[in-house]
Amino acid sequence: MDIIGNIKLISETEEGTSKAGKAWAKRQVVVTTDDKYPQDIAIDFLGDKILQINNFQVGNPVSVSINIRGNEYNGKYYNSINGWKIANYIGSVTNEQQQPAREAADLPF
Repeated sequence: MDIIGNIKLISETEEGTSKAGKAWAKRQVVVTTDDKYPQDIAIDFLGDKILQINNFQVGNPVSVSINIRGNEYNGKYYNSINGWKIANYIGSVTNEQQQPAREAADLPF
């Protein structure tokens, strides 16, 4: 699944050690969708995936590939959104959107 929108926030990297003694790292990106009713979606990048975020800044239009995970703990259910790929997003431009620019150009033919 992909989330498309603009980066609203990029958090600092959080690091720690699990109870099992394994090191972990997490970084969160908040993306504001381009929907009719925009939503702010918090997406976690884990482990080596956090390096992908270094090439982006707040305001960049992006497409983020995600996995949604769910689990149960003490009778309550929790969801998490994990990103595994982030890329620049360039929306498509229709012929009608380009037409005014074509008409304004003074072409010799």
